[in-house]
Amino acid sequence: MKSYQVTELGAPLVPTVTDTPRPQGTEVLLRVKACGVCHSDIHLWDGGFDLGGGKWLSLQDRGMKLPLTLGHEPVGEVVAMGAQATGVSVGETRLVFPWIGCGKCRHCAEGHDNDCVAMRTLGIFTPGGYADHIMAPHPRYLVDISGIPDVNACTLACAGVTAYSALTKAHPLAADDKVVIIGAGGVGLTGVGIARGYLDHELIVVDIEESRLEAARQAGAAHTVNSKDQDAAARIRELTGGGAGAVVDFVGSPATANLGLEVARKGGKYIVVGLYGGEITLSLPLLPLRHLAVRGTYVGTLAEMRELVELVHAGKVTPVPVATRPLDQVSETLQDLRDGRIVGRVVVVP
Repeated sequence: MKSYQVTELGAPLVPTVTDTPRPQGTEVLLRVKACGVCHSDIHLWDGGFDLGGGKWLSLQDRGMKLPLTLGHEPVGEVVAMGAQATGVSVGETRLVFPWIGCGKCRHCAEGHDNDCVAMRTLGIFTPGGYADHIMAPHPRYLVDISGIPDVNACTLACAGVTAYSALTKAHPLAADDKVVIIGAGGVGLTGVGIARGYLDHELIVVDIEESRLEAARQAGAAHTVNSKDQDAAARIRELTGGGAGAVVDFVGSPATANLGLEVARKGGKYIVVGLYGGEITLSLPLLPLRHLAVRGTYVGTLAEMRELVELVHAGKVTPVPVATRPLDQVSETLQDLRDGRIVGRVVVVP
C-alpha cells in the first residue's frame, strides 16, 4: 500500500510503502478512488491551531501521532471486509464518513460522534485517504453515493457536511431574514451551493477576493460584498434591512468575527465554522442587550451526512468547482491551498 505521510510538521509529505492492512471484525477495506484536499489539512500539517494571544493548540498533545496519513474526504471501492462486516459488498463505491467517535460514550450512542472527546477521525487520529487504500472501522460509516461523481462526492465528507450542519444551525429564521456567508473558499463556496436548496432566504456572500465572489454569484448568491471595502458593514446592513438573521463565518479570523458580530441583527445568530485562528474581545453587555446568539459548529453527524447526500441526489445542491490532481502532487496542492491559489476544491486521485 502506498500513502503520503506527514513525518515532520510543515515538511513535504513523504511517499511511503507498507503492507496493505487486512480487515478484521467489522472493518471494511476500500481502494481509494478520490480524496478531497481540505483547508483543515493545513492546520494538521502545521500540527495545531492558533488560539490568538500567543497561544497554540497542539494536536500532538491531543493524540495526533506522526507519521500520519492525512486526508479526511475519501471515496473508495470496497475490496475486502472482516467477518462481522455486513451491509456492503465488494465492488461497491462508498463515501467514507471520517468523523468517527470512540463508539462507547453517550455522544456516540446518540449519533453525535463529532461531540466525542476521544475521536478516531480518519486522517487525524487514524490513517486517512492520501493513500491507495483506507480502512473504515464499520460499514455504518460508508455512505451510498450512487449517481454522484466520485470527485464531487468525496468533498461532501468534510466541506459538505460541515457547511450543511452549520446552515441547519441558522434556523429558526423569520420569513424576511437574510443570511450572510463570510468566506467563499472551498467550504464556504460549498455552503453557498447547499444553501440554494436548503434555505428559502436571500444569501449575501462576503470575501476579500473578487474571483471567489464571482464563483459565489455563479453558485447562487443574491449579493456579494468585498470586505476590504470601507463601507462593507454598512452595505451588508443595507442589504439585510438592518442586520442578518444569521451570519455563518467560514473563515473564523478576528476580522471576520468582528464583521459578523457587527452585521447580525438583534436576536440574530453568529455561527463560527472556520479555524483560521486568533481571538476577539466581546463587550459582554451587548450579548444580552442585542439578544445575540454566538456559537461554534464542528463538522457534522452521520445522519446529517446522509441528509446532505439526499439533497444532492434530489438536485438541490449546486456542485462546487472541482479540479483533480494526481496523489503525488498532494504536497504542492496543500501549499497552493495555503497560498490562496485555489478557487473551489482540489481532489487528489491515486
